[in-house]
Amino acid sequence: MDLDLAQLRAFVATAEELHFGRAAQRLFLTQQALSKRIARLEKELGVELFSRRHRAVELTAAGRRLLEPARRTLLAGDNAVAAVRDQDRPLRIDLWGHLYAPLRTVHQVMEEFPDLEVELGWSRDLPAGISALSRGEIDAGFGRVHPLGDRLAGIAHRLVRLEPLDVVLSAHHPLAGARKLRPADLRESRLWFPAALGRLDFLRRFADHFAIPATSDGANLGLDPFLGRIRNDPECCSLYPAAAGLPVAAGVRRVPLVDPTPLYAWSLMWRVGDERGPLAALLRDFAAVAARHRWLDHDPARAWLPDADRAELRRLEET
Repeated sequence: MDLDLAQLRAFVATAEELHFGRAAQRLFLTQQALSKRIARLEKELGVELFSRRHRAVELTAAGRRLLEPARRTLLAGDNAVAAVRDQDRPLRIDLWGHLYAPLRTVHQVMEEFPDLEVELGWSRDLPAGISALSRGEIDAGFGRVHPLGDRLAGIAHRLVRLEPLDVVLSAHHPLAGARKLRPADLRESRLWFPAALGRLDFLRRFADHFAIPATSDGANLGLDPFLGRIRNDPECCSLYPAAAGLPVAAGVRRVPLVDPTPLYAWSLMWRVGDERGPLAALLRDFAAVAARHRWLDHDPARAWLPDADRAELRRLEET
């Protein structure tokens, strides 16, 4: 049989969202049109790909077997179109982790390699970046990459920067006068961040590892509201890159964290098999800037990384 790429795309979107409404919205289809495409694919394959029970959508065993080959087939189709249409366009890169200012790192690479043609966009978070990559909307992503089960299938990533984090506190916080602090010193405070903590892999792991109470509420509205919350609540604190600037009138204290220093891991992410042409140049340029500025240097005895980041760093050091 000849596979219909539109039907495969409908299947993959639904398999990743496990929700027909969200999958239809993602593909700019009506839910009825999406369901018809999946039904035709199931009929042609002679199997059910989804089980639909009690309003829950799950992949069947056949659906699980199809998912990764379907992703590879769609990628091959997207690459075929790109080979004809997009020879001279700039690389499309999405960024996430906005509050920690990922643009600082990308901008430095672009300054040192001005011939690198890049078009920047923004994803809400890692899953949104993966979805954009899988659909061929972007060529690469830059942000923190963390374990997401099979969502990372078909996606390659490389650690490019380890960034030390400070703690930011209200000027009225009991620890505001310290010259340096250990993570364990924060156990009488509340680690706060403006998003659902379940989506904040790094902060959640940091809080769990050092037994620091953590809370989150509201939306991420940017740096000024973030600092305003810290400034006005003398019981909470948060983490912020040591090298990132803060407004002069922020009204908060930033204190280095030591013994150990938490390191925020930034990575590049791309589709497996795309490592050629402009993307190869991007990877090479990032590696060169990282080596020049020692972005991956660290003392394992004095630094803290989540287990997944530490394993990725070991893998990188061995290659």
